[in-house]
Amino acid sequence: MPLVNHKPLPSLTDMAEQGHAVLTLEEATHQDIRELHIGLLNMMPDAALRVTEQQFMRMVGSCNQIAQFYVHLFTVPGLQRGPQASAYIDEHYDSFDKLKAEGLDALIITGANVSNPSLEQEPFWEPLQEVIDWATEHTTSVLCSCLATHALMKHQYNMERIPLPQKRWGVYSHTIHQPNHPLLRDINTRFDVPHSRHNAITSDQFLEAGLTILVESDEGGVHIAVSPDQFRMIYFQAHPEYDSNSLLKEYKREVTRYIHGARDDYPPHPEHYFFAQAANVADEYQHQVQSALEKGQAPPPFPENELERLVDNTWGDTGKAIVNNWLGLVYKLTHIDRGKTFGPGINPKDPLKILGLDENTTL
Repeated sequence: MPLVNHKPLPSLTDMAEQGHAVLTLEEATHQDIRELHIGLLNMMPDAALRVTEQQFMRMVGSCNQIAQFYVHLFTVPGLQRGPQASAYIDEHYDSFDKLKAEGLDALIITGANVSNPSLEQEPFWEPLQEVIDWATEHTTSVLCSCLATHALMKHQYNMERIPLPQKRWGVYSHTIHQPNHPLLRDINTRFDVPHSRHNAITSDQFLEAGLTILVESDEGGVHIAVSPDQFRMIYFQAHPEYDSNSLLKEYKREVTRYIHGARDDYPPHPEHYFFAQAANVADEYQHQVQSALEKGQAPPPFPENELERLVDNTWGDTGKAIVNNWLGLVYKLTHIDRGKTFGPGINPKDPLKILGLDENTTL
């Protein structure tokens, strides 16, 4: 929780300037402790629906802020659903209309699988735009994951995502560009994050849109960027929510597609994910698969359990720490009334007070 600058102390002033959570005495005496209501727009396909909701809910639940977190799950029309997933959503998810009426403090939007060349051709495009437009005006901050980032960049800045020559798939080292930004408080200056995507918004595109890049990888590309006000829109391109075995399950799926003839080439390893022993196991299985197929035989079972013991999670703690910082800032800035956006005295154009804007300044 934040320190309180209850008397003039240079160290506290320095810490505040460096991005640490330091409340002024006025902020501390007027702060109301209450629950936070976080929306989770889950657009993932049926097979990943519950896994994705659990991944993001674990990140929220691991937050060490004093607030109690109510996570409100919902989805949008236009996503293909089977009977089982539809029944699960009907039973456990809220409607967007209900959440609009009750209000949210912040919103997380997951990625989604797409099947059309343009995002605007997707059946969920219009319902998603409705959510984005509402959240932009009625929540304190929105955190977008992967495809959601691409969708917002298209909707808000008319930036088209760029197809990659091959799938960007693996665990990549990232560096911090803005170490004093409050979202990155107490974060390692270099850390890993998984990527898994066929398209990208480049650093040049983020900068052309007037956004600030916070975290980037030489190999993986931009991971985190923020809107010009520095907080109301948080854009993730990587997947800090992934479990240790998430990339392994993707690899298994691609191997299975190869075995069944759905892809011509045997899938490469996710980059920087399989180290020596795991790579040896995966390579040996590839040999067994290709040998069996040449002989017209069924390949042996995929060695999932063996590989799962050999892969590491080198990103989870950092991902949770960044989400912790985000929720701490939401808690500090949001209005005590769930239906309102910012607390008294907060300038929506400079909510973190790091741009030096007055209320009449436009971005």
